[in-house]
Amino acid sequence: MTNWLKPRISKIGLGCVTFGREIDQAASFAMMDHAVANGITFFDTASAYSAGGSEKVVGAWLAARKPASDSVVIATKITKPYVAAEIEARMDQSLARLGVQQVGLFYLHTWTDNAADPEILAALDRIVRSGKAKTIGVSNFSAEQLEKVLAIQKERGWARMQAVQNNQNYALRLVDDKLKALCVREDVAIVTYSPLGAGFLTGKYNNKVVPAGTRFDVIPGHQPLYFNDYGWARLAELEAASKKSGLSQVDLAYAWVFQQKEVDCVLVGGRNASQIDGARQALKLDPAQVARAFAGV
Repeated sequence: MTNWLKPRISKIGLGCVTFGREIDQAASFAMMDHAVANGITFFDTASAYSAGGSEKVVGAWLAARKPASDSVVIATKITKPYVAAEIEARMDQSLARLGVQQVGLFYLHTWTDNAADPEILAALDRIVRSGKAKTIGVSNFSAEQLEKVLAIQKERGWARMQAVQNNQNYALRLVDDKLKALCVREDVAIVTYSPLGAGFLTGKYNNKVVPAGTRFDVIPGHQPLYFNDYGWARLAELEAASKKSGLSQVDLAYAWVFQQKEVDCVLVGGRNASQIDGARQALKLDPAQVARAFAGV
């Protein structure tokens, strides 16, 4: 089966996690307008982002801008706990907040022990067959977990997962070689998020200082993911590569993710349109120049 999603999503996708939480509707609209003006065709939100507030902001933008049909693929997610009898109702709630009758991609937001239960996967199949989602996917799943789900869907003839979205950056790598190989074999799109490690890779949190209002302050749960020996070592490597090459840490962090050939889309978010431009600039970097920067660090 051909993956519907892959030809429709841009290499850079717009992560909408900050909408309604860190930036207001006007700033969110400015980011979405700038994204579309620069060829970004994939917007990623979730019911958990600002307790549905992000979906509402995206829905308000869709109502105001009325983009051409299929010109922007909207993805959203439901989070745990997963209860088969409630999945369609929760899908309907997301659709209502977005003001649409269908999304391009509907994710399970994270793995749970029942995420591969047949009744959960059957409920997702019904959502696709009813037309409420063009495709389905998973987020924060390992290769083993995704493989288990795909096997059940294949055996039952149900709609299959067409995307996996995991955290992937120079300091935290949750798209490993096993997951890459599985996705290539099964034609599953790989979407990654947090290419700058929620700002960690910019160096703003050196010495574990967390400035007020930063992402690590707003979401303290980010801190243990990066404030560890592995994270500090990767940050030191990035700093060394930056000094060696003259390229910024931001450019190199983005480029490291963009230049992984198996990755179909990298989500870029933030608080203003300049962050989109930073990603677009890094996307244009010569792979050989980036490779030289990291050589020997």
